[in-house]
Amino acid sequence: MLRPVCPLGAIPRGEAYRWAIDPPVAIFHTDDGEVFAVDDTCTHQDASLADGWLEGCEIECPLHSSRFDLRTGQVDEPPAKRPIRTHRVEVIDGVVHVALSDLEAGRV
Repeated sequence: MLRPVCPLGAIPRGEAYRWAIDPPVAIFHTDDGEVFAVDDTCTHQDASLADGWLEGCEIECPLHSSRFDLRTGQVDEPPAKRPIRTHRVEVIDGVVHVALSDLEAGRV
């Protein structure tokens, strides 16, 4: 089920928005205009990925530099070993909507 989160204009390109739900979700607006949503917590240690560094379709964790592919959730750079959960995103009439994954958090 798609849930409205925020206006797309609230997330400048190259930035992230932390959706404070349980567990929290990070929504990224890439420099190319794509929008992705993933679980906000790094699978290596408890760090907010929304506070990380976005480059293309990858997010780098601010704590120990693990990198994740926002399209798949897969780890691109250790020390993280487990992927992050991804969520479906649609922008409807300028509003970001997210459908949360049915997978259990931490069980990707």
